[in-house]
Amino acid sequence: MKFIDEATITVKAGDGGNGCVSFRREKFIPFGGPDGGDGGDGGSVWLLGDEGLNTLADFRFQRRFEAKRGENGHGRNRTGKSGADLEVPVPVGTQVFDADTGELIGDVIRSGQRLLVAQGGFHGLGNTRYRSATNRAPRQSKPGTPGDLRMLKLELKVLADVGLLGLPNAGKSTLLRQVSAAEPKVADYPFTTLHPQLGVVRVGLNQSFVMADIPGLIEGASEGAGLGIRFLKHLARTRLLLHLIDVAPPDPDLDPLEAIDTVVAELEQYSAELARLPRWLVLNKVDLLDEDALAALRERASEKLPAGQPLFAISAATGAGVDALMQAVMRDIEQREAPLPVDADGTGEDGPNA
Repeated sequence: MKFIDEATITVKAGDGGNGCVSFRREKFIPFGGPDGGDGGDGGSVWLLGDEGLNTLADFRFQRRFEAKRGENGHGRNRTGKSGADLEVPVPVGTQVFDADTGELIGDVIRSGQRLLVAQGGFHGLGNTRYRSATNRAPRQSKPGTPGDLRMLKLELKVLADVGLLGLPNAGKSTLLRQVSAAEPKVADYPFTTLHPQLGVVRVGLNQSFVMADIPGLIEGASEGAGLGIRFLKHLARTRLLLHLIDVAPPDPDLDPLEAIDTVVAELEQYSAELARLPRWLVLNKVDLLDEDALAALRERASEKLPAGQPLFAISAATGAGVDALMQAVMRDIEQREAPLPVDADGTGEDGPNA
């Protein structure tokens, strides 16, 4: 199925049913009075998180969704039937915006989560409601209110713990294949990855995390060059970025470490928030270098590292160093998920005024 991560749809909630004007007509009861019932409420439109979906491709074929209208009221004080709500399945990780105002309506982040996007109309009132001591035979009723009509912009951002980024052919897809059951396309030419790929990495018993691979970045990506910048938003939810560096680029005149500055510059131009995410450098394809060349490259790469940032050297193709990297990633994720230590007074270790 083609991967689609953006879609625009129109949702229309059901209108409320109109109230009824009716009078009781029975033999031997000449002044029966009003008996017009209320209308029914209109159905609302909800988005429903579905973990079985991973693309917005279905919205290419159906772009308008309408809930049922409420029935009109009836005589004998019978209320009209309410319109049924409409649930529209969307992938988990879908953000919903009002297409006209750009307002963020909500974020579907769990399977089974329901998000109200169009409120159904309120029912109209029958003439029974208007009966009073001074108005014994009211002929007025109230129509139902219209349901919401909205145009929505849907944006899918995959949910992953770890994101892979780097230049094309840095070995991201090969690494994802090595550590998970995912099968992204791997070839000896750039841009083999055309859309995000997810894989579950199992490190130990009850220890696993989700890793995402996106198309490679190139210089000028923030201005529209290449494919990767379009999919960078999928890394916004990750907790950790693994920045893969090809230590043996096809062009021998290129300095492998120039890729670091290229990718960092594109990240900063795209989103300052994304650029602030923890990012580990991973030297890949080390099996193609001798020990002396690798040692010299590691020394130069360490000079580009911020304080406390680790540096790893792996070969995604042969698996060398991959297990150690995955173990380190798992430990980092568990530390981020761990709650703060609690003191005897019930506060965190830094105290209530930290």
